[in-house]
Amino acid sequence: MATRTIAGKTVQVNDEGFMTNAAEWTREMAPELAQGEGIAELTPAHWKVIDFCRESASNLDGKSPTLRQITTGTGISTKELFALFPKGPAKKVAKISGLGKPEGCV
Repeated sequence: MATRTIAGKTVQVNDEGFMTNAAEWTREMAPELAQGEGIAELTPAHWKVIDFCRESASNLDGKSPTLRQITTGTGISTKELFALFPKGPAKKVAKISGLGKPEGCV
């Protein structure tokens, strides 16, 4: 298992860069993780999705929510989600939220 320093804190990551222990994540890490995913700034809409995913994961045995669960739970449409997190929103938001890779993501 590899480690990576994010926002001054060393965390465990897998070979794809996903954090392996969601409890190590802090809100201060999200902007740095987002920049690594090509998102320059996190808006309130981004945070709504991130917060929902973190809360959902705690109710899903630590698993990242699916795209459908995110859109249903946040009220943000799939189109809006792709605008916020281009080219693979479920995967990107999971990484930014400090969660594991969503099941079913290639």
